[in-house]
Amino acid sequence: MVRRLILIFGFMSAQAGFAQAPVSNVDRDIVFLSVNVIPMDRETVLKDQTVVVRNGKIVSINTNTKPAANALVVDAKGKYLMPGWSEMHAHVPAIEDFGPMKDVLTLYLANGITTIRGMLGNAKHLELREKVRSGEVLGPNFYTTGPAFSGQTVKTAARGIEMVKEEKAAGYDYLKLLPGLTKETFPGIAKTSKELGIGMVGHVSFAVGVWAAIDAGYSSIDHLDGFVEAIVPGTDTLAEQETGLFGTWIAYAADTTRIPKLIRGLKDKNIRVVPTQAIAERWLSPLPASAYENDPEWKYMKADEKKNWLNAKNSYVNNPKFSKERAEAFVNIRRKLILACQKGGVQLMLGCDAPQVLNVPGFATHHELKYLVDAGLTPYEALKTGTVNVAGYLNKPNSGAIKAGNVSDLVLLTANPLENIGNTKTIEGVMIGTRWLPKPFLDAELKKIEKH
Repeated sequence: MVRRLILIFGFMSAQAGFAQAPVSNVDRDIVFLSVNVIPMDRETVLKDQTVVVRNGKIVSINTNTKPAANALVVDAKGKYLMPGWSEMHAHVPAIEDFGPMKDVLTLYLANGITTIRGMLGNAKHLELREKVRSGEVLGPNFYTTGPAFSGQTVKTAARGIEMVKEEKAAGYDYLKLLPGLTKETFPGIAKTSKELGIGMVGHVSFAVGVWAAIDAGYSSIDHLDGFVEAIVPGTDTLAEQETGLFGTWIAYAADTTRIPKLIRGLKDKNIRVVPTQAIAERWLSPLPASAYENDPEWKYMKADEKKNWLNAKNSYVNNPKFSKERAEAFVNIRRKLILACQKGGVQLMLGCDAPQVLNVPGFATHHELKYLVDAGLTPYEALKTGTVNVAGYLNKPNSGAIKAGNVSDLVLLTANPLENIGNTKTIEGVMIGTRWLPKPFLDAELKKIEKH
């Protein structure tokens, strides 16, 4: 039934220009005409190309292909086509109701994000993953962790081992680690995850520390968690509450000469890093809550969530340990760490931890790209964190770049993001697998989500 409806949508759509409804190319080509291609496997723009998509794959890219008679032709002259982005630290509501889950997936898709990794999952997310894969639910390619490993859920080493086995058997893609694990509970989790081939991702518990996390071979360390603590002398003499979230209260004392050793450790173990710098630059920045409360993307969040986020921001800036200088030092040392990862060959992956304090799903990913550039990455390097780098991480060589044979997860922009990273926001349409989602359709879907 879903397949039949998709086909009906496709044949009802206009032959040229932007259709008002999603269009499937299961039985016909979708052709991007006269488009500038940003392939992402190299830093270049292929100008005035014709890109033909068929059955979820890119068929050809050249300058002289004549569209088939029944093709949907998208007039993309002067626009830019690039691979869709991946958001590798996403959150989807862990509830029984699919409605709010679908809303979050729409926010990601409408922002050009064609793959997400959900970082706090449950059995409902396994069901959602299958609905996305079958096409019953429209959403990005969906990977999910299971219920989190934390000080609350793992009280003993035996329970940690048991949880790894349970989540592997259930079919989760990764293990989500939260704070609170100890030197007693962590080793069993790490050993069993390696034995069963399911990667650990997320936080580094204070009692464990980043060096043990590196030795254990995390699949990805997110938030730069444990990095600041690793480069501040004397951290081992402090209690966790004295250091602050991600080392906020001690970052001013960081010794930058310790950074190269940290980068070498990450590189040698091939550990990916998801910075979620948007959390630092917004929630944990020196700016007051008033700097963010009128952001236009707030309209997609409920009033109580907005209130909670602003309260969290105010709690941070009103903490007795807070000072503008310390907050600036925290943001700046994280920028240095991000740039050191880039220069040192540590694979960075795009992720911003939304919905989380001041970060609206999808929209926050564009903020994150800007923050990566602010840290010293070029726009191309920043874009790689959400395309080529993720393709390598997921072992999907047919994704993350535009070339014949690759999957057709694409985003069409009106301006070149290689010239200005802010141009990632100029979305004219998104291609997810076999479906083309033009701007009018995306705008209509976003309108449905607006909270009043």
